[in-house]
Amino acid sequence: MPSPASATHDPELAAELEYWTAERMAQATPVDGDRRTATAPGSSAPGARDMAAPAGVPKGSYFNGLPMVGTFFYDGKELGGDTYCTGSVVRSKGKNLILTAGHCANSLANATHRIFVPQYRHGKSAAAQPAGVFPAVQVYRDPRYPRTSKATKGPLSDLDFAFVTVTANDKGLPENVTGALTFTTTSTYEHNVTVVGYPSSGSVNSKHQAITCDVPTTRLYGFRQLKMECGGYYGGVSGSPWIKGYNAAARTGQVVGNIGGYNGGGNDAEADWISYSPLFGKDAQDLYNDADNGVGPDNIHRSDYQPPTDSPVLPGSGETWKHAKQIASGDFSGTGHSDLLVIWTDGEATLYPGDGNGGFRRERQLLAPNAGWKPVATITAGDFTGTGEFDLMVRWDDGRMTLHGDVGSNGLGVGVEMASSGSIWSHATQIVAGRFNAARYVTDLMVRWSDGELSLFTNVGAGTLGQEYKLKDPNSTWKDATLLASGQFSGNQKWDLMVRWSSGELDNYVGTTTGGLGGEQRIHGPNKTWTHSVIMATGQYTGDGLTNDLIIRWSDGETTMYQDTRMNSLGTERMLAPPA
Repeated sequence: MPSPASATHDPELAAELEYWTAERMAQATPVDGDRRTATAPGSSAPGARDMAAPAGVPKGSYFNGLPMVGTFFYDGKELGGDTYCTGSVVRSKGKNLILTAGHCANSLANATHRIFVPQYRHGKSAAAQPAGVFPAVQVYRDPRYPRTSKATKGPLSDLDFAFVTVTANDKGLPENVTGALTFTTTSTYEHNVTVVGYPSSGSVNSKHQAITCDVPTTRLYGFRQLKMECGGYYGGVSGSPWIKGYNAAARTGQVVGNIGGYNGGGNDAEADWISYSPLFGKDAQDLYNDADNGVGPDNIHRSDYQPPTDSPVLPGSGETWKHAKQIASGDFSGTGHSDLLVIWTDGEATLYPGDGNGGFRRERQLLAPNAGWKPVATITAGDFTGTGEFDLMVRWDDGRMTLHGDVGSNGLGVGVEMASSGSIWSHATQIVAGRFNAARYVTDLMVRWSDGELSLFTNVGAGTLGQEYKLKDPNSTWKDATLLASGQFSGNQKWDLMVRWSSGELDNYVGTTTGGLGGEQRIHGPNKTWTHSVIMATGQYTGDGLTNDLIIRWSDGETTMYQDTRMNSLGTERMLAPPA
């Protein structure tokens, strides 16, 4: 009887079946083996990681795995021996595409013997695996991702994803044999996912079984990365897919992430219960397209670093945008769509004209850095003068209120004084212009006072604050209304009021008028990521004719736009400036 290796007609496959014995695979070490050492809790062994998880953090369950999730085995020259990582089959034209982490692909790309083993079974040879093994052919990594086996902790860790093409085995192409997940980009950080991987064998997983955990995700703040908390994800799980909506019968689901990113996908303490994943945005989609079409596998290595930011559209990095003290959106140029006006911490004022397609044209300096504009407390923009060109309302630290009309034509100038120094307006913590009562022009002003009172001023114009309507008496709840914005989130002519609370919760009040707040629509509940939102403004930056593009400046300087935000959901996220 011929051996399994000689029984196949593919010489390359036969060579891999010969090389990858059960013993060799069992002795392979994870590419991230210096991380998350799989020792029993409380072990005093050198390198043991037993940082206690907080109460309520779940632990993963060992199981027999999913058909399309498995391990890469390769003779890792850089790491001094045979190595493995986790990967998953994703849908592709060639039905032979595997997703894994970029730092896994680095050593995989330089290996001689390299195979993908779906639903790996410990103790069985390559020839005896349930779906067989698939020899790796091409590796696709983002050209900016560092070509080193050491995990990176900088912005480039946002690119820790890769694709690998494999050849068919005697059972067929992997997608036909195992089923496949659908590679899916996303603009949000909150998902409910199933994370499946192959943690290292050891005292806690001697049979090298797969692990699974159903868990919600949040954002790893400061990076374009997801975070999940679930115990048992020791070394070897790099590349593990983060799956939404898995259908066992159809063997399908959406993969929205893979373990990787900062420090190779885990925190500095190497805790087994904290894992990260890059956000699959435009960069990941571009790489997937290249791999799917067989374009340029690893044929470019660019040494000039350009941050992986899904094509930022504003000049400067987060380090610059940390100094954006106040921002306002409005049609300052009379073009029918919004422009972005920024007051910087040094008193400089700049205008970024919108192009109507979510982008911006070359900036225009309205004021050079100066001491006079440093004491700006808060700003908002509206067409208070009714000319069709937006004006800027400014509340100063000393309680003054000034209105600067037709900014696009006149610049900022001195402005019209609306309230004098020392006025009650020093207690106007948040001001936001909108069209809550007005039929045409944005001439209403919503004010949240320091004692929690909420007021709506209608028919505001040059030299007059119009009529005041009290929507909320002083109260402790609305003291926590940290940020306000207004816009056509419900698609109506009259605008809605959006509130970001101190807890990070985001709510929209639809149909707010002089008679009171509208019906509350929850966009999301308390959220740690959103407590880092510093400035919030809404404009009409795209071509749908609605003022519903929400701009957020975060505490690390990242500035993002949520295009076409709806009354109960955020729109598509687009990065305008990358984080510091």
